[in-house]
Amino acid sequence: MRGFKETGFNERVAAANKAKAKALEMLKNKPKPSEAELAERAERRRAKEAAAAEKRAAAKAAREAEQAAKEQAEREAAEAAEAAAEEARAAALAAQPKVPTAEELKAARDARYAARKARKR
Repeated sequence: MRGFKETGFNERVAAANKAKAKALEMLKNKPKPSEAELAERAERRRAKEAAAAEKRAAAKAAREAEQAAKEQAEREAAEAAEAAAEEARAAALAAQPKVPTAEELKAARDARYAARKARKR
């Protein structure tokens, strides 16, 4: 029994060229699509592009609505935080003891002086 005969380089190149020529011949012999088929393909492509554009527009509208809702929620949170801070400031101000003014201090001093004079008399 004989062993496997390996092909040489030139034989492999020739086989590759033969296969390429056969593939090219098959492409040349392929019938051209008719005008109706080309029009149908173009119409399907336009319909597919229109559907994709509509889908993109819907996604964009959804993103914009989501962004608007997020901004509205942030504004409401900021307003609530500001109102809470204002209430805290008002509560802190109400809790502070009132610092008397110079006129009030002078009036209290004069009242003590007058009371002391009245006790001595």
